[in-house]
Amino acid sequence: MAISPTVLVASDDAFELATLSAALRLQSVNVVAEAGTDEIADNLYKFLSPQVVLIDLQFSGAEALKLVNKFRKVNPSLGIVLMTACPDLRLLGLLEKQIPLGAQVILKKSIADLTVVSHAILRSIAAVDAKEKMSWVDSHGSLHENSFTSILNEFTDIQIETFRLLANGLSNSEIARVRFVSEKSVEQIVARIAQHLKVLPDRTQNLRVVLTGEYFKWIGAPRH
Repeated sequence: MAISPTVLVASDDAFELATLSAALRLQSVNVVAEAGTDEIADNLYKFLSPQVVLIDLQFSGAEALKLVNKFRKVNPSLGIVLMTACPDLRLLGLLEKQIPLGAQVILKKSIADLTVVSHAILRSIAAVDAKEKMSWVDSHGSLHENSFTSILNEFTDIQIETFRLLANGLSNSEIARVRFVSEKSVEQIVARIAQHLKVLPDRTQNLRVVLTGEYFKWIGAPRH
């Protein structure tokens, strides 16, 4: 059996952090510490120098990537395992090319067997040494492309970005200014987003509110 590298687990969901760490230890994963904030994660990393960081991609808002990139500068061989509830990173405002080399990305709801996480932890070190691109991980191991197909795959980059901006509270006119298009174009894109998501016109509901709810459902976050 392969010896588990030392692992720092980071999540700002206290329940997830406690249960995941405990479960991984039962899988003989050498979890040396848990962090609930980016400041704690930073301090623990400096003190313990773990070989792998297992971190929620939405840790401390948008700090996860900034944090792991900082850690990678200290240790270029650091293994990185990212967890996310979102099957399409574009909804988080990210492109796959922004994910660090060798990172193993796990879709939370696809993980029923923690041996998959254990495998990803070991794989993350080999992958960075081989300078591989990020890989999505499912129950069959690492995949070079995201196999978690969903309705989001039908969305263009422009539709995804409009969806994200709408959910962040921007009006159609504000989105139009950000994207350098007409307000009419934004209205048409919003209509197509609703169509893709099968959100039907309903006078009793505000379309933007419904779509915002859909967005937060997809990224696995509670609606603000």
